[in-house]
Amino acid sequence: MKRKIIKIDEDKCNGCGACAAACHEGAIEMVNGKARLTREDYCDGLGDCLPACPTNAITFEEREAPAYDEEAVRAAKMKKFGVKLPCGCPGTQSKEIKREAPVQGKVAAVTSQLSQWPCQIKLVPVNAPYFDGANLLVAADCTAFAYGNFHQEFIRNHITLIGCPKLDEGDYAEKLTQIIANNNIKSVKIVRMEVPCCGGIENAVKRALQASGKFIPWQVVTVSTDGRILE
Repeated sequence: MKRKIIKIDEDKCNGCGACAAACHEGAIEMVNGKARLTREDYCDGLGDCLPACPTNAITFEEREAPAYDEEAVRAAKMKKFGVKLPCGCPGTQSKEIKREAPVQGKVAAVTSQLSQWPCQIKLVPVNAPYFDGANLLVAADCTAFAYGNFHQEFIRNHITLIGCPKLDEGDYAEKLTQIIANNNIKSVKIVRMEVPCCGGIENAVKRALQASGKFIPWQVVTVSTDGRILE
């Protein structure tokens, strides 16, 4: 059938992932750092993704395309989230977080040092602008709970990516390779727990560094289950 559907200009796409987050139906995915309409039958043609795009890479066109399959979209959401969702997840939209400097003469409260969103390895866009010139922190998600001063000692002045190789499906190495290869990363710090399964996140970063073809300073810090830094 001939109908209105979105068109993505990959030459204009900067890989921020905002459109994929704004698409309630899951029709857009990030493929090799670019937004792509992967399911035409999931696109309802309403264009919620258009205002989310900062580079105006998305437009409408009228052409032959499969009909919008509302039942398939609903089934996909049920499979992914386990519940019926009224809309997409705004929590995956990429953004930079600006923090105010502490006021002189006052005792500053303990504040978050996280400087970007999202921070999950699986969700972060590979070409997000905050990767330019970044000191990258790749951490097992338990480390922030085990080590009390994690924000000040590790997250501060870093772009933070977290994950759990035991719970997440797939391998992080391919995503991390794209991030390192396609951005000006200054350094990489890996923070892992002492437990064996955390070796997966360390190995993924090492393989990504090797596959990127870049020479970047890196180090590994290991945290014990009782919250100590192990030498």
